[in-house]
Amino acid sequence: MSVIDVHTHMLNREWLELLRRHGKPRYELRQSLDAAEGIFLDGAPFMTPQPGHFDYDLRIKAMDAAKVDLAILSLTCPNVYWGGEQVSREAARVANDDMARAEKAYPGRIRWMASLPWEYPQAAIAELKRCVDQGAVGVMVLANIAGRSLTDPLFAPVWQEIDRRALPVLVHPTAPPGTPEMDLRQYNLIASIGFMFDTSLAVARLCFDGFLDRFPNLKLIASHAGAALPYLVGRLDICFDNMNACRTKTETRPSEYLRRIYYDSVTYSPGALALCIEVGGADRVLYGSDYPHNIGDMKGILARVDALPAAQREAVRGANARRIFNL
Repeated sequence: MSVIDVHTHMLNREWLELLRRHGKPRYELRQSLDAAEGIFLDGAPFMTPQPGHFDYDLRIKAMDAAKVDLAILSLTCPNVYWGGEQVSREAARVANDDMARAEKAYPGRIRWMASLPWEYPQAAIAELKRCVDQGAVGVMVLANIAGRSLTDPLFAPVWQEIDRRALPVLVHPTAPPGTPEMDLRQYNLIASIGFMFDTSLAVARLCFDGFLDRFPNLKLIASHAGAALPYLVGRLDICFDNMNACRTKTETRPSEYLRRIYYDSVTYSPGALALCIEVGGADRVLYGSDYPHNIGDMKGILARVDALPAAQREAVRGANARRIFNL
């Protein structure tokens, strides 16, 4: 049974140089406590590029060592949501083209998800078509797009096109809006807490908004084992049952929606993985590693997946990914 990694990232130097030139004033590249050059957001350490982000041969060696067969690549945050329309389109193009080249260079080992200039819907739809024609098997979106919620009407045409194509979408966190006000800039709290908050808020909003009823063909993947959502599902439901504001857009309880989305296995304790499976169902959880980030754990996460009961193990290792990505 093959192992398919659905949450794993690559960058490229051209994308990084675009960010260096056009990311200011919010984004800058400078030395951090973890590396000679890190990406900072509003003065806070935000993301630390690793050698593996740029080196496909190193990636394949790491996959071989961990016994991972196929990687479905995506860009990471801050994705391409900076610099204005021309820069956003160019950043998406260089990132997507690099992954398309890698798929051809490493046949059978690399597939990829497209990044889109979401703030410019017509450009995003055009880039989506171009990427699918080049082999993209899904889409990667951040949990907020330059501060806008995923339910913002601006993005509806893009969601409609993705829904028409019935593509998987990896919902990946970035720094949540209000990061400075929440004092997340110390202790790398963006990575440890802010990212989890960003995903949880985004997906909870989708549930209360009835989003999945409008786009029934979407296959949304909530990053990092659904962040805090599996732990909060009971609270979401009791609020829905007792607060009228929670029922203005839908009559479906959040727990039911949480069984209609998918999750990766990027969590660091067996108990958290088991809770995610309990909430989402074993047919909705897919192996992910978060390689090559400094907290990526290709071998450790796979070991936790392999410790699951046999039927769950085979589904999470690769069967679910093969089904939803049509591999």
